[in-house]
Amino acid sequence: QKSRGYHCVAHTHTARTTTIELFPCDYLPFLNANVYRSKNQRLQLSTLFSSSHPNDAEHQRQLLNDNDDSSSKSSSPAEKKTRVSSVLSSSRTDDFSLVQDIGRLQVSSPRAPLPNTRPRKGTKQSLKIEPGSLTPPKNWERIYSLVTELRSDRSAPVDSFGASSIIQTDRGEVVFRYQVLIALMLSSQTKDATVGETMRKLQQHGLDVDTIRNNTKTSHETLNALIYKVGFRNNKTKYIKEATELLATKYGGDIPSTAEELMTLPGIGPKMAFIIENVALNTTTGIGVDTHMHRIFNALQWVDSKTPEKTRQQLEGWLPREKWGEVNYLWVGFGQEVQQQKDKSFRKALACTRPAEAIQLMTLIGLDCEKVAVKLGLELELKQAMESNF
Repeated sequence: QKSRGYHCVAHTHTARTTTIELFPCDYLPFLNANVYRSKNQRLQLSTLFSSSHPNDAEHQRQLLNDNDDSSSKSSSPAEKKTRVSSVLSSSRTDDFSLVQDIGRLQVSSPRAPLPNTRPRKGTKQSLKIEPGSLTPPKNWERIYSLVTELRSDRSAPVDSFGASSIIQTDRGEVVFRYQVLIALMLSSQTKDATVGETMRKLQQHGLDVDTIRNNTKTSHETLNALIYKVGFRNNKTKYIKEATELLATKYGGDIPSTAEELMTLPGIGPKMAFIIENVALNTTTGIGVDTHMHRIFNALQWVDSKTPEKTRQQLEGWLPREKWGEVNYLWVGFGQEVQQQKDKSFRKALACTRPAEAIQLMTLIGLDCEKVAVKLGLELELKQAMESNF
């Protein structure tokens, strides 16, 4: 582009990927103002002056001189903004408009948005999503009812070892609520079967506020040994001790009565708080979303999120409130079965009222139904089930 007077800006991202951008000559002072540079980019500039534009060279030198003079003085942010605006407004409007991919080389237009306009880390990217403010996904009720049918036998690990299934119900409501809290604290990054085994050990030792708080009966080392098999046991030992002390001193030995207060306890996040609230307090003000739900709902395109917390917010934005209390156990169990009990899940899909839809759903979230069918000798049944959809 020498004949048109452009800068060549090369960004070397990797050993094999380089982006070339062309800018009019008048952009150089703006680039020199360090607005375009980034620590993560290596820039190589070469200035190309055009003989077809006789005033370019003189105009370029004037802009450079003005930029050097102004940069040598202390300037306020408003003055710097004014200088940048004047540089941009002085640029020619007949700039190059071309985007062309050649192998791994990309040539892009100077009209593309300038970099470094991305909000800084820690700044809010979006407004809070209010419940009921989003449009529900198309046909979500049909898929939801199918999963309800597939989960009707309640045979997933969460049904046998979930928080509501491994609690001592004969020791009173206060102990019941405390044990629900402890079960959820143990559940993070730990399989339900391991949580169930650990809870039984704690119950044999004595699982109530007074026993766990008493350092003579339950020292830090003793508690750590009792929960040895769970993930991150050292942190969980610390959190259980600290939370139990808070319950004794601040809440009279009982757990807080709201999800917001539960989240103030050490080691308790939104997912745990909403599940504890649902199981222990029989109220529902939010949805507890775990990794199974986060993965499945993104695969179904019911949400578009990077974290379980964002999934929760988006899900609450359209899912009817009457389903908030059941959605966790329903979909966590479904995810567990598809991931951990493939043969059983496949047989359940063939036996349900909509086998083709069930197989398509399981395939979407990661089950290789053809492989399972070959293993079980059910290739013909799979073929017939899929043909029944047409």
